[in-house]
Amino acid sequence: MVGLSRRRCHGIRTSRLSDLNLAKLDQYFQTYGFDLSAEDDKERLLRNADLMTDQRQVTVAGLLLFGIHPQRYLPFAAISIARFAGTEIADELLDQQVIDGPLDQQVDSALAVIKRNLFRPSRIESTRTVDSRFQYPDRVFRELIVNAVVHRNYAIHGSRIRLLMFEDRIEFISPGRLPNSVTVEKLRVGVSCAVNPIILRYMENLRYVDKLGRGLPMVYRAAEQAGKRIDCEEFGEEFRVVLQL
Repeated sequence: MVGLSRRRCHGIRTSRLSDLNLAKLDQYFQTYGFDLSAEDDKERLLRNADLMTDQRQVTVAGLLLFGIHPQRYLPFAAISIARFAGTEIADELLDQQVIDGPLDQQVDSALAVIKRNLFRPSRIESTRTVDSRFQYPDRVFRELIVNAVVHRNYAIHGSRIRLLMFEDRIEFISPGRLPNSVTVEKLRVGVSCAVNPIILRYMENLRYVDKLGRGLPMVYRAAEQAGKRIDCEEFGEEFRVVLQL
């Protein structure tokens, strides 16, 4: 799987500093004691941070993390979400949308869409309305969305991350295969390999990734404790996680 390493931190040829959200960048660097707004040579700082290249282009990671509109250059770096009425893809389509923007915005928006579309049967107990079906905590869905955006292969064009919601499951499908050293069995115990280490580093700093690698083991544990299944598999050039509801 092709990733965004420091050595291969490619820039988009026509991108420039003006494509970055400087207010968001300034807020980020403030947490580390840097005042970007006071820097005379902002591009030098951003080059050192792997967000721009020596050719003054914005890197793929820079656009995905801090771009004003990353999809101007990376049109398929987005999440497509579809909600079906039943358990098959041929069933009635109830909702469909594409979520774009920088990665943190994609994660937050996708989680909101999942929560809005979840089927929540309930019953009345005394004076309260309670769920009559098991509901995962938000952190389970959030982890699976984050895992998809952090580890997808952004060198694959023409394919978005896809979240398919059915009555009995949600499928999280991400372009790209697992690295050679990682297997589905290793994922269960928290073994992973940074496909996009620059993106991973920033998403850790933005508090979207658990630095101790506890995310996927938490998802497996939550499913197993509820008596539910979670299946991971590679098919073609994609990786799919199926979470039973």
